[in-house]
Amino acid sequence: MEQWTADELRRIDASAELRVASERPDGSLRPATTIWHSALGDALYIRSAHGPENGWFRRALHAGRGRISAGGVEKDVTFELADPSVRVELDRALHQKYDRYGPAPIAAITGGDVLETTLKVTPRADAKPRG
Repeated sequence: MEQWTADELRRIDASAELRVASERPDGSLRPATTIWHSALGDALYIRSAHGPENGWFRRALHAGRGRISAGGVEKDVTFELADPSVRVELDRALHQKYDRYGPAPIAAITGGDVLETTLKVTPRADAKPRG
């Protein structure tokens, strides 16, 4: 399994927004959606702000593969449900990063049902150049 470099995670995390696109069955990418995110340790996490029925989230979880871009970093990635143990630390990181936008937006990604919409994003070792 490939890992993020420290520089990639720093650049991604320093960015306020991340663009995420899941793969279609034929390997092409769906249109990207802009979302919030945070890095914890050596991992990157994303959450659906509108629950598990949000279209980008359902497609990413179903496909398990896609592409992200933020902070000048573009990577083919895998998506998997996050381990529940990251909940408290990830909520804290998201609050620190996004509280400046007010209570309603941050509540959408730190509310009661967020564990079922938290994805761990990992670089893909088998990524091929896109052209």
